[in-house]
Amino acid sequence: MLKTGLAPVVDSQTRLLILGSLPGDASLAAQAYYAHPRNAFWPIMSALSETELFAQPYEARLSRLLELGVGLWDVIGSAQRQGSLDQALRDVETNPLATLIASLPALRAVAFNGQAAYRLGHRLIPPTLACIALPSTSPAHTLPLQAKIDAWLPLRTFLAR
Repeated sequence: MLKTGLAPVVDSQTRLLILGSLPGDASLAAQAYYAHPRNAFWPIMSALSETELFAQPYEARLSRLLELGVGLWDVIGSAQRQGSLDQALRDVETNPLATLIASLPALRAVAFNGQAAYRLGHRLIPPTLACIALPSTSPAHTLPLQAKIDAWLPLRTFLAR
């Protein structure tokens, strides 16, 4: 089944761009990043930002990320995939990352949410930007939440305060 990703969430003050692979079925159905209730993204970003994001409406979460200088998008624009697992991805078409990055004057780093995103995307990032591979926030990646938070903590240096 062909799956198509979501639009980027960025603005001219984006300092850190977090790239996933391709949203899972729950996110695509909700048309919202990290919509699966067991995905650790919002708890991790709450810990990093010291702001309770998960309890806020989705649009308020996105606004808070933008205030912090954080943008969201995905490496993959479309692909064939049954279910939500990255291992099932076929016929992958990447997003135009270079075009987006060129439009972000404040961008300092790109973080990859999971190994699939990093494997497919790090070659598309200019060498002038820091590239950070992170453990996936997906519930399919069984690392404990605190270990995921600890691995994501270095992103704090890129957050606007």
